[in-house]
Amino acid sequence: MLAGHGEAFRAGPQGVTWRWLVITGVALALALAGCGSAAPPPVATSALNTTPSTTALSKAVNVSTARYDGYGELRFGMDETAFEQAWAGKLKGAAAPGSSCFYKSPAAAATPRDFGFMFESGRFVRYDVGNATETAPGGGKVGMSEAQIRALYGTRVVVQPHKYVDGANYLRITAPQGAGILLFETDEQGKVTRWRVGVSPQVDYVEGCS
Repeated sequence: MLAGHGEAFRAGPQGVTWRWLVITGVALALALAGCGSAAPPPVATSALNTTPSTTALSKAVNVSTARYDGYGELRFGMDETAFEQAWAGKLKGAAAPGSSCFYKSPAAAATPRDFGFMFESGRFVRYDVGNATETAPGGGKVGMSEAQIRALYGTRVVVQPHKYVDGANYLRITAPQGAGILLFETDEQGKVTRWRVGVSPQVDYVEGCS
């Protein structure tokens, strides 16, 4: 009997320690498993499909500097002071003595025919574009065919024969709403060589301010 009790006594503390370690280990494992299985917060499908680059691209595609009523922050009818404040950049060009019509161009533009803002009687009335970089209101550009212009602007296109070039045309388009007229100039092959936007009658000045 004493021997039996002695065995129980010697095994007792070891048994208690072993059971305590097992219980502690199981509890710790359960706690760690609970932390590891926490679900991440749900992510909206739209967030997965929209990245900053694609969002910026869509905005860039939908926004055009050229407008039927002006260019960027510039509006037809502005006087020179308001125009220069809105442009906030270097401009070259001024009225010749005795003339009320003249062009102002950005410093980087080679000539007003490449890119220029027309003024008459001290007011901004038109801008001319002769490069393929700028995009006209509605999507037209230098280098496009007459057929492409018709596809973009539909029945609003009014064709007028060119004053100086046989077989060439002016493609005149009135703004869908409000003031402003867009006019494309083509060559004899029907390709757009330049375009302008302005108010009447200045937009129809074939020779510009000449």
